[in-house]
Amino acid sequence: MKRDVLVFRQFQRKGYSLFACLGREVVISVLSVATLSVTKAAGISDETWRVDSAGAATTVWLADVGVVGSRAPLAQSQAARMVTVLSREDIAQAPVHSVNDLLKYAVGADVRQRGALGAQTDVSIRGGTQEQITIMLNGINIGDAQTGHNVLDLPVQLSEIVRIEVLEGPAGRAYGTSSLVGAINIVTRPDNSMGGDVTAETGSYGYAKGSLRLSYAPSAETGHTPWSHQLSGSYQRSDGFSRDAQGALNTDYSGAKAFYQGRYVRDNAKVAWHAGISDKGWGSSTFYATPRWTADDQYEHTTKIFTAVQAEATAGAIHLCPSVYWQQHYDRYEGHRGRPDLMKYNYNRCDVTGIILNSYADWWAGRTAIGAELRNEDLVSANLGEPLFRPRHIKGTDRDYTLGINRTNMTAHLEHNVLLDRLTLSAGFVAAKSSWSAMTMKVYPGADVSYRLSRGVTLFASYNTSLRLPSFTEMYYKLQGYAADPHLNPEEMQAVELGTQIVWAGQGVQPKLRAKASIYHHHGTNMIDWIMDTAEGPQAQWKSVNHTKVNSYGAEADLSLDLTQLFWPALSARPHSTLNLSYSYISQDKDAGEGIVSQYALEYLRHKLVARSHWHIWQRLSLDLNLRWHDRVGAYTAFDGAAHDYRPFAIVDAKVAWTATRWHLYADVNNLLNNTSYTDYGNVPQPGTWFVVGWQWHWK
Repeated sequence: MKRDVLVFRQFQRKGYSLFACLGREVVISVLSVATLSVTKAAGISDETWRVDSAGAATTVWLADVGVVGSRAPLAQSQAARMVTVLSREDIAQAPVHSVNDLLKYAVGADVRQRGALGAQTDVSIRGGTQEQITIMLNGINIGDAQTGHNVLDLPVQLSEIVRIEVLEGPAGRAYGTSSLVGAINIVTRPDNSMGGDVTAETGSYGYAKGSLRLSYAPSAETGHTPWSHQLSGSYQRSDGFSRDAQGALNTDYSGAKAFYQGRYVRDNAKVAWHAGISDKGWGSSTFYATPRWTADDQYEHTTKIFTAVQAEATAGAIHLCPSVYWQQHYDRYEGHRGRPDLMKYNYNRCDVTGIILNSYADWWAGRTAIGAELRNEDLVSANLGEPLFRPRHIKGTDRDYTLGINRTNMTAHLEHNVLLDRLTLSAGFVAAKSSWSAMTMKVYPGADVSYRLSRGVTLFASYNTSLRLPSFTEMYYKLQGYAADPHLNPEEMQAVELGTQIVWAGQGVQPKLRAKASIYHHHGTNMIDWIMDTAEGPQAQWKSVNHTKVNSYGAEADLSLDLTQLFWPALSARPHSTLNLSYSYISQDKDAGEGIVSQYALEYLRHKLVARSHWHIWQRLSLDLNLRWHDRVGAYTAFDGAAHDYRPFAIVDAKVAWTATRWHLYADVNNLLNNTSYTDYGNVPQPGTWFVVGWQWHWK
């Protein structure tokens, strides 16, 4: 019974600070539930407490984030699969202004930017495409079946995000269809406080932004807040960094967002709801130009509305978690900005409605989850789909939606988790069926296992499968050199992965060192891509096709260091300096044929290196320096018809900030070295150095 000396190095006016300083999982078996409701760590984890009815104690997770890498929620230390978590601190320190830009620092993510400020960005994972991942908001799939290009039209601000979870590899068992190569879950939660903040920013190229956030918790002064509400809104604009051949703006941007979220928590029940709208328009320059059509004055406008209600009720060992959601995405694309006489505008409206019933139970053999989802996707369009029996009017125009398509997707899942002292085993399957093309029910199994060799060393292994239905754009887009195939087959993926994680605990909540590494193999069949056969000459078209198979081999490594604890422990009472290094390597084995140029699946990041550092300079002054180095495989065809290979490039971003009690002053510099020669997408120019200065004031 050795007694450890407990040293307090940081004091905060929080009810959980006494426990959080331990940096451990704390098991409390003598405190009443009423006491726990006061001392819970509401600012740290979304899963702040959970009763384990299989035992006699209540486990309170303080420094351990509750993640959803499986159907049943597990703590990050218990998870049988590695999940990359971008914390609130990572988000606050990054020199970024959108979720799109933030994801560039996740080493397994390939973020290909067409427009700045999150205007239009494609996000993929481990050599896949933007169509092959699931993007979720608070566990709800917010993608639509039209296209993956605009899936990150989010109404939430970065300051509202608690964390972002990135699950790499097939995730059909955990997240259903569409998560062919991974999933990204963005988690928000209203503050249990009375207050808010206001933010103002200005910068290069006529950039300006203003935002306001208000939080309302009626019982905040007592520490017990069953009700909490939060409302936010923002407006952002820029003139853009370039002009078209006629001298008009062609990379400008303007957009507004509004988001409301609420929560009601009682002893055995929790209800959460959110609703939001994102409305934006941007100059699309040469985003979708081809050698046959070199327009540099494209424009796009999108509006996305969505809402969801989620609940959790506990009856003994059984947890019921139903959800209902609805979203609508409206898209207007102008091939020539303001010139419908040259090319008719392309209008699309996609409505998605879904209902989910998840449940899990704790019993002597572990934790078992079972559930199902019903999701309907309905598109009306001026360009995509089959002829409608009755055309629908396009509001605000003299035109009608004349085409459309509707499909209903059904999934059911079963999963069991065995949680032992050192071993976690998670296995199960998802069964999927779609009304599209009379798809029959198919089963996709998977299993994950982790073994904790010691307190700080864990081994991981997994085998998972998944599928993805083709998007409506891949099935029906036929315009200006594109020819889609409505009879595409679903993509399917099998993957195996091995990995390890090492954690060297420190004096506080954060470890001195965290390292992880993994190797994986993905085997994909019927992979969908847009390809062009250059042998066809000027008549060549982009065609959507199913590749026979794709084999991907990869490795990832990540190292995070708390420099203050490692080298200057005497200064650990001050804000810490940190360093993070991560690297990803991918090799894909497939034969596309000579002269074949790919738009997506044959272009991937063979090498990606990310270095992030946070330095405490003096008093409240901090500096963040981030480096990204990309080496992409693939080629693109320039407007003159010549083929060019993608060349490696590096981008450096920086942020200087002064953080006071009530206000925050900062300056961001993106592309610090003014690299304007790099190509993220063929024929799409990229901005040089971009300065932003901002100020935020908050109150309680």
